[in-house]
Amino acid sequence: MCGNVSSGDLSVVGVCSLEDVLFPEIDVRLERVDFIAESLVVVAVACGPAPRCPGCRARARRVHSSYERGLAERPMAGRRVQVRLRVRRFFCDRSSCRRKTFVEQVSGLSERYRRSSIGLKRWLHAVAVELGGRPGERLCRKLSLDAGRSRLLELLESPPVPEGSPRVLGVDEFAFRKGRTYGTLLVDVEAGQVIDVLPDRTSETFANWLREHPGAEVICRDRASAYTRAVKEAAPHVLEVADRWHLLQNLAAAVDKTCHQHRACLRKRADEDSGRMPAAPPLMNLPLHEPPRTQIIERTRHRHADIHRLVAAGWTISAIARRLNLDRKTVRRFRDTDLDQLLVSARERRPAGVLEPFKPYLNTRFTEALGQVSGSRLSLEIRERGYRGSRQVVRKHLAALRAGNAEPVRADIPSPRKITGWIMRPRETLTDLQEERLLEVRLACPDITRACDLARAFTDLVRNRRGSFLLEWIRQAERDAPKPMSGFAGFLRQDLDAVTAGLTLTWSSGVVEGHVNRVKTLKRAMYGRASFTLLRTRILTQGE
Repeated sequence: MCGNVSSGDLSVVGVCSLEDVLFPEIDVRLERVDFIAESLVVVAVACGPAPRCPGCRARARRVHSSYERGLAERPMAGRRVQVRLRVRRFFCDRSSCRRKTFVEQVSGLSERYRRSSIGLKRWLHAVAVELGGRPGERLCRKLSLDAGRSRLLELLESPPVPEGSPRVLGVDEFAFRKGRTYGTLLVDVEAGQVIDVLPDRTSETFANWLREHPGAEVICRDRASAYTRAVKEAAPHVLEVADRWHLLQNLAAAVDKTCHQHRACLRKRADEDSGRMPAAPPLMNLPLHEPPRTQIIERTRHRHADIHRLVAAGWTISAIARRLNLDRKTVRRFRDTDLDQLLVSARERRPAGVLEPFKPYLNTRFTEALGQVSGSRLSLEIRERGYRGSRQVVRKHLAALRAGNAEPVRADIPSPRKITGWIMRPRETLTDLQEERLLEVRLACPDITRACDLARAFTDLVRNRRGSFLLEWIRQAERDAPKPMSGFAGFLRQDLDAVTAGLTLTWSSGVVEGHVNRVKTLKRAMYGRASFTLLRTRILTQGE
């Protein structure tokens, strides 16, 4: 289907309104509009004043010639729009100018060497910023825009980095490949805007950036030592502020480690309480218990044997870690902990199954029947009591009882992570049952009680910005706290000024963490098929 609106018919359709829609405030005279298939072809003529020479900026006086150029425009009513624009070529009459002729550019519509209008370029640039190459190409196809991924990515240009650093600078790392390669994100905390991205997280790179961009007065950071060394080296006058969220995270890790180390206290108290229960089940003459041969149990046994063999041979912790591809803290824990305790910890890492609440009943029935009992019959009995699992699970438990490798039924104790959550959360958010369980934990272990008191006191310092009491808290923790808590206090003392500022001032790395999450989304969508330069460009353009 073809149609045509000639210049003589423009008065009928309202040429002024049509020009306002197609070329608002642009020096162009509309000639006609052709409807060809699913496209609109707009024929127009540039009619603005004589332009200036792009070389010498002299005003042109003589027209050399004219020609027609094609420009892709933004679609209208679901149709693609092609502009056939007639432009003039002018003489440059200044003898000193190297240009003899030049073509006029219509402000707001055309640019040199570009076959799309300025409005379409803005659209494509927005698509490239938000979606990148391949996703942007798919969206353009649905919007009737002619743009491939290469064309979209060519529109991306990194905005210039400010010559000076912002007054309040936030710095944090992000992973290109977690555990292997990292980059650094620099954010203007006051404006909430990313100002630069560094290709690594070394202290040398960050220190060089600080020297090239002076002016920072406050730097918000986490506890990373590389950034601390860079600030001490390149900007020693800057006030460092340790992030409060990371401080609470480190505190929670210390509390969790304390709870792990004292699970024996909780187990002993729980076993004593269960022994005093009036309705205790009858004793069972089961075969001698042997730990089940699960994958994690076997891995723990082999790792313990390998580490102790290398320790006996005189290897250092670092050498063992490199040889076995383990963390140094893991090697030290296996070296200093008994195998039985490691096995207990490995067994307790398994989640409780659906059969766990019914094991006392099954063990009692197994003992009463001297092992001569059917798994199908027992599954029916416990199903009447609320069991919702399969019959095969019951049969496996009975087989383990007969073989002697079933774990004994013991009183339930809360996991270290659960105890840590109760301690770190505000007291008013705990339920009555959680308060009761936490009280039982505190009564069972004095060290966990001390860790709980110190953790809640430090949390109060953080939430109420009472940095003036930090040094007194550190002294108390170093004097009589469990080892993980005293170690946390020692780390705070090493970074005392920054931590005190973090517990006193309003600045934090919260806005930086938000941008790190945005970077993760961008990275997962395109990094791996693109270079660091392109990733940096998208981070900076999206942060504008």
